[in-house]
Amino acid sequence: MNNIFVYCEIENGKVADVSLELLTKGRALAKTLGCKLEALAIGHQLEGIEKQLENYGADTVYVADCNCLEPYRTLPHAAIVCGVFREQKPQIALFGATTIGRDLAPRVSSALHSGLTADCTSLEIGPHSDAKTGKEYENLLYQIRPAFGGNIIATIINPECRPQMATVREGVMKKEAVAQPKPAEVIKLDPKKYVTDADFAVQIIEREIEEKKINIKGASVIVAGGYGMGSKENFNLLYELAEVLGAEVGASRAAVDAGFAEHARQVGQTGVTVRPKLYIACGISGQIQHTAGMDGSAMVISINNDPEAPINKIADYAITGDVMEVIPKMIKYYKENSK
Repeated sequence: MNNIFVYCEIENGKVADVSLELLTKGRALAKTLGCKLEALAIGHQLEGIEKQLENYGADTVYVADCNCLEPYRTLPHAAIVCGVFREQKPQIALFGATTIGRDLAPRVSSALHSGLTADCTSLEIGPHSDAKTGKEYENLLYQIRPAFGGNIIATIINPECRPQMATVREGVMKKEAVAQPKPAEVIKLDPKKYVTDADFAVQIIEREIEEKKINIKGASVIVAGGYGMGSKENFNLLYELAEVLGAEVGASRAAVDAGFAEHARQVGQTGVTVRPKLYIACGISGQIQHTAGMDGSAMVISINNDPEAPINKIADYAITGDVMEVIPKMIKYYKENSK
């Protein structure tokens, strides 16, 4: 009762990274609230799935295992999640802001008449005072995310309805295993208790999954370009620098919108969240939409002809100059020093 639940996405017996990240964050929230962290796993052939989840702090794992539940379909999964939430009455429920999470979470929220905040960049616990009613609230979930085009950071709360629900994109939260994991309690669910024949009205005839050709999330070094690169042709310099550094190429939303790079390379609130060891920002102003996706980088180097560019405030090293002059020099000197 009134614990924290994380809906876990599972593909081929492996828990998605975003779910493990949410368990890590949920563990911290549960510690603050003094409650349990519970995981909900729905799919097929889930024997032993609790081993993966307890490593990230899950105290209890609810398992609904049936061949009719894999692959994911909206109605049966929504029916089970809603059923479990009605029984267990969690105070907080977290979902990944993935294709599945963005489909499932709104349906659950609508069915349970609870609030839902999408694409959160931070989750915290805190109090709230209602100025109109004078009512005081304790231990609410602060659902924090950029709003109004990224011009402000909004803190959204849900004082009355439960569960407090949020989706979080992959990479936003850190994934950290528990140093000394404890065995999780496993509660096996009977899917027939929650689903009806109508939930299986949609049948999956054929399913194809195309693997990502570009994956900048796991890169340890990223060379990212913004609108300041000037053109798609100038972006070729970034690929040259990335090649000598063994890096991946990223881009800001402005650069992607201008056609300088593919959307799969977009870093930021509407793109990919990354945490590389080194992030080189070339011709990027550093608006909040972009920095929200890379401010977890261990080291940031900015190259910009504007010394007052916002990116310089979070950069460890700021190079003021023309990217078309600075980058060729970086390539030249790196090649010379690496011989």
